[in-house]
Amino acid sequence: MSVAPAVSAAPARTFPKDFFWGASSAAYQIEGATEEDGRGPSIWDTFAARGLIKDGSSARVACDHYHRFAEDIALMKQAGFTAYRFSLAWPRILPTGRGTVNPAGLAFYDRLVDALLQAGIRPMACLYHWDLPQALEDEGGWRNRAIAEAFADYARVAVARLGDRVQDWFTLNEPNVVAINGHGSADHAPGLRLGEQGVLTVLHHQNLAQGDAFRAMQAERSGLRFGTVCNLQPARPESDRPEDRAAAIRWDAVWNRVPLDGVLRGAVPDVLAESMRTIVQPGDLERIRFPIDLLGINYYSRMTMRHEPGRLFDVGWGDPHAERYTGMGWPVQPDGLYDLLLEFKQLYGNPAVFIAENGAAYDDVVSPDGAVHDPERVAFLRDHIREVGRALAAGCNVKGYLVWSLLDNFEWAEGLTKRFGIVRVDYDTLTRTPKDSYRWFAETIRTGHVA
Repeated sequence: MSVAPAVSAAPARTFPKDFFWGASSAAYQIEGATEEDGRGPSIWDTFAARGLIKDGSSARVACDHYHRFAEDIALMKQAGFTAYRFSLAWPRILPTGRGTVNPAGLAFYDRLVDALLQAGIRPMACLYHWDLPQALEDEGGWRNRAIAEAFADYARVAVARLGDRVQDWFTLNEPNVVAINGHGSADHAPGLRLGEQGVLTVLHHQNLAQGDAFRAMQAERSGLRFGTVCNLQPARPESDRPEDRAAAIRWDAVWNRVPLDGVLRGAVPDVLAESMRTIVQPGDLERIRFPIDLLGINYYSRMTMRHEPGRLFDVGWGDPHAERYTGMGWPVQPDGLYDLLLEFKQLYGNPAVFIAENGAAYDDVVSPDGAVHDPERVAFLRDHIREVGRALAAGCNVKGYLVWSLLDNFEWAEGLTKRFGIVRVDYDTLTRTPKDSYRWFAETIRTGHVA
């Protein structure tokens, strides 16, 4: 039995009329149809085939969004969404990562974009949400500097086809997770343990690819808005011990600063300058820096770090001493989002940002009445959106908020066991059931107010 968390005493927040609301998703997590219409294999297909998904599931069907996107867009429209960030599947458009374009793949995104526009929803396209074509991984993937050229060409192809209707383009989603979880801890595809230099190399090559892609898209079509999406988390030491403080600084540099300082400053963090000296080649930082229009920020919690020799960068996870945890075991720390936005404003000159992901997995159940009551998620969203309003009141340049996610979906290495959606998906029947959190979010959008 779950009990609704107590409502906090935080003041109500009202949002500007032009503030945009909606959700984010990732192609691999929702589309399914992994073997249809000429799509090539990705590193996540390979990872799943190796038996590395915890529940033994795969994304072969997932939410079947490839065939059911009209139903999903109807749910967005009903909730009053004004924006939707989705990712394009690189292997659906270029099955081997480069070269011959798959017409059926582009045609799917034509249909998706047209349906969003017809529903009055702003399409926000992300080029890469982790599903690297396996053919490129076979060439070294993100370890290979040559991937920058392939990514830029992919970006050009996508903009050439969709740029007449999609104004907002984002390059990478969470390059820090790609580097650390995919190439450091091996928790994610491609499942490698490359050590610190390998992680920094992957981070740098993603930055290079991103810079080249921005310029390729800009050359292909003018007048578009460009950005990137970073998972940012304030890094705090577990204790006042000097070694814990130093560990938090190191982790902040790897997790937060390499992606941000690259695109926004054309720099690498001072604490990593020596480690990256042999990775960064002359001219690289100029290629990486780009005047983006909009930065997406994904936030889930703070990070509490401690010195732990033998771990990546000699950093381990400390005890956050949180009062609440999600179904992923992540601490619930809404005020960390306020801290993050204020810190970003102070460090980077307050460029335009939006919350590109924020949400929580809980062990939802269907009640005898057929409804899904998820008070923990409602409390999570309420408390975090309040903190966005608080940041707006403090002068932070926040333009919108997108929940993660509309649908329960294939949660990467966790498979189908973790549910983040405000809409439940029955994976046997693929029936969609809006949860209480969906209705709460729709009312928030309607009123522009969080009590």
